[in-house]
Amino acid sequence: MLKFVSSLKRKANMEKVVPTGKKDATSAAMVFSKEMYRNWYDSMLLMRKFEERSGQLYIQQKIRGFCHLYIGQEAMVAGAESAIRKDDRMITAYRDHVHPIARGVHPKYIMAELYAKATGCSKGKGGSMHMFSKEFNFFGGHGIVGGQIPLGAGIAFADKYNGNDRVTLCYMGDGAVRQGALHEAFNMAMLWKLPVIFIIENNHYAMGTSVERTSNVHDLYKLGLAYNMPSFQADGMKCETVHEAISAAAARARKGEGPTLLEMKTYRYRGHSMSDPATYRTKEEVESYKAKDPIDEVLNIMKKNKWITDKEVEAEEEKVKQLVDECVKFAEESPYPTVDELYKDVYSQQDYPFIMD
Repeated sequence: MLKFVSSLKRKANMEKVVPTGKKDATSAAMVFSKEMYRNWYDSMLLMRKFEERSGQLYIQQKIRGFCHLYIGQEAMVAGAESAIRKDDRMITAYRDHVHPIARGVHPKYIMAELYAKATGCSKGKGGSMHMFSKEFNFFGGHGIVGGQIPLGAGIAFADKYNGNDRVTLCYMGDGAVRQGALHEAFNMAMLWKLPVIFIIENNHYAMGTSVERTSNVHDLYKLGLAYNMPSFQADGMKCETVHEAISAAAARARKGEGPTLLEMKTYRYRGHSMSDPATYRTKEEVESYKAKDPIDEVLNIMKKNKWITDKEVEAEEEKVKQLVDECVKFAEESPYPTVDELYKDVYSQQDYPFIMD
């Protein structure tokens, strides 16, 4: 069996920072190494192949319920993970399969959770939308739109209260910014200078409705300006710009300067979920974004610099294919949760009193 190693664990000494004097989210121009690009490529390729297989399994009805794929948006997570520490925190909405993989969770546990098996990262009780890993500091996977925003601020509050220098990355979709909880969380985060980075994954469509049809403010990063929060827009289709923006925001947070709002412009190639035919957008629009695919962008840079050969690309693709096959086999052979699991994990107190007939 192939041994899974998170491809972004080896990030020490992988970048050289050259100050440029710019006063924006990317306040330093970074020159990235061959190793960094290779890590981004390996990580995103696994994300992509894992989710493509998940989509196929959903069509085969091996995976039930809801299923929201991240295909096209992989740079949002790969570029962020390389910019933070393993003890930093991460929380997101229900498009959450690849985030824990980037954090270090073995993908077989994610696949098992998709299958609702007991070996899943949430014991088969969460499914596609509720992935968790306390061990790898991934706090979900939340099905309530915008529900993770105040939770992300709360996690950051706990770290500040306990005197830690950890940072929390709190992801949300462009539709979630309509929730009132966002404004309450923004206000408190700024008031208490919490070490949290709010990240809007602006893929242009809240389910099937474009930003232009739901908001008078089209540049969503401007929402943070009402709270004097440092707020910036960045290209979410490039690992480099994501990494730079997250690095700058994390540095501010660790120095006690409080939160940052980042609007990352990205794009999902599939519908909102597997049940969405995405007829609200044209094929030409989708193809225009596929032309700047984040995996292809990284691979082209490596090829241009002669950092990878076609033979190595083929070998990596075969390695990832085998790994995904192993994940499916693991999920297929894993048991479903037993009946006695029904009342477990409901309360933190295991013997919490309740009456059973």
